[in-house]
Amino acid sequence: MSVNSSFLRGICGTLVFASVAQFLLAMTASEELYPYVNHVGYSVSLNYISDLGVGGTAVIFNTSIVILGLSVIVSAYLVYSLFGSRSLLVTLFLAGIGATGVGTFPETHPLFHTIFSLITFLFAGLSAVLSYRVVSRWFGVFSVFLGLLSLVSLALYIRGSYLNLGTGGMERMVVYPVLFWALGFGGYLMGRPPPARAADRVGIS
Repeated sequence: MSVNSSFLRGICGTLVFASVAQFLLAMTASEELYPYVNHVGYSVSLNYISDLGVGGTAVIFNTSIVILGLSVIVSAYLVYSLFGSRSLLVTLFLAGIGATGVGTFPETHPLFHTIFSLITFLFAGLSAVLSYRVVSRWFGVFSVFLGLLSLVSLALYIRGSYLNLGTGGMERMVVYPVLFWALGFGGYLMGRPPPARAADRVGIS
């Protein structure tokens, strides 16, 4: 791997890891602050994640998820430059567009917010699954598992089958797997690259 490619991997990995980490921290802070600034209780089981995007926590949450979305969009092009996977480029790009839209159109814009949320959920899960083509074998297994867990949870969520987790709890079963995958993917990119796999050498995308 050339010096430029190694540097590009480091930049992409850092961007993915940092953007996801800041979002997780901002979401956690918003959950803790929500009852104090909005004077109403917040439940991770009963409240939607996007409830944090209105009221006194709106600036924190919406700014954070827009940063996440824009970072994912940039990362999509960096990943394509590194691996040449067009399918991963598309899914990451759309996931980034969705996340940016969620922060730009909070729950006060219900139609747009719902559309962008579904785009984010669907294409983030697909990105995790498709990443198996460009990562090491064992991390690929981990990525597929988390991506499928997110997508199955999304299907249950849309059907209204919350498995006694509540609406917020089931939504988190959609979101957390792909956030954990993204943290791992960022760390993977920042680490030492593995030997090229056959699929990489023939340019499968």
